[in-house]
Amino acid sequence: MAEPSQPPTGTRPAPSLGGLLRYFLRLGALGFGGPIALAGAMHRDLVETKGWISEADYREGLTLAQLSPGPLAAQLAIYLGYVSGGVVGATLVGLIFILPSFLMVLSLAALYLAFGGLWWMQAAFYGVGAAVIGLITRSAVKLAKSTLRRDPLAWGIFLVLALTTAWTGREWVSLILLGGLLSWLIKGRPLRAGAVAGGLWPAWLLTGAQGAAGGAALLGILAFFAKAGLFVFGSGLAIVPFLHHGVVIENHWLTERQFLDAVAVAMITPGPVVITVAFIGYLVAGPLGACAAAAGVFLPVYLVVILAAPFFRRYGQQPDLKAIVQGVTAGATGAIAGSVVVLGRGAIRDFSTAALALATLLLVWKTKVPEPLLVVGAGLVGLLLFKG
Repeated sequence: MAEPSQPPTGTRPAPSLGGLLRYFLRLGALGFGGPIALAGAMHRDLVETKGWISEADYREGLTLAQLSPGPLAAQLAIYLGYVSGGVVGATLVGLIFILPSFLMVLSLAALYLAFGGLWWMQAAFYGVGAAVIGLITRSAVKLAKSTLRRDPLAWGIFLVLALTTAWTGREWVSLILLGGLLSWLIKGRPLRAGAVAGGLWPAWLLTGAQGAAGGAALLGILAFFAKAGLFVFGSGLAIVPFLHHGVVIENHWLTERQFLDAVAVAMITPGPVVITVAFIGYLVAGPLGACAAAAGVFLPVYLVVILAAPFFRRYGQQPDLKAIVQGVTAGATGAIAGSVVVLGRGAIRDFSTAALALATLLLVWKTKVPEPLLVVGAGLVGLLLFKG
């Protein structure tokens, strides 16, 4: 049997670049359920059904996506594009996978900005915000069960990050990185040498919820979201506590209500959950703000995958790298669990929203009702219950 880090030697059919792009365009436009569901769909379709990607290449891509900062589903898609078509394949797959959800979120943000003050939209998000808490709770539980298993060290890192995030209301990137370092020190082995400008556009392009923004605001958005893309690991939901602290508490770009609405929009649209950054960017500085936020998050992801892919295909199975992955993943999972408490403080406003969040959690746990359908249903319930 070939080593996982070696290129496959079988006779699997080579996909055309056009076929691969059509697949990721469809997945980006119709793929719901968050990063775990999207990664599972890629395995089912590209490995099991079509045979375009080998099992070894898929597992390498998944491991790299877990090890690297940024949204997991987008990283995995870019890596599979690299395996099939080199840098050109990775570039085109990344763009085509992100584009459908970006355009949908851009449209929703424009409608939100235009009609956000209307009663019906406030009422819909009254229910949607509560439902999102139930969905994130379920995602946190699933992620913890699938990544931590029976590893006491991973559970310890998880609990530390969950408690600190819930208590302080922010994600501690330093603690996540320390979790990776601790896991490496305990499980790994020492690394061996060698292993390691506002007047240029019409005003409406820069107009957000607080009015027209300047060119400096674009640079601030780009820098903040690039930081988010570089320092947030694992599931796309891992970015939620990081964004909450920076967007709501530190920079005061959005209110608690607007931030929850941004998360809700990400849950009801297909593609990577992290596309919520485009909605946030639009509310801060209009369409150009949305572009700056999306570029800030996804450009570092793309560069990390492109630069790391050749190295990782050669050294990705070494125990020290695996140990770091486990520690970082445990920390990021803990931050997601803690963010449930942070966001719940704003979304659970009364008995009705508490009941709606609990009902959503039970439904997503016990049934196979699609998550977007649950969110739409919660919006309709909000229309009936909202009292202003």
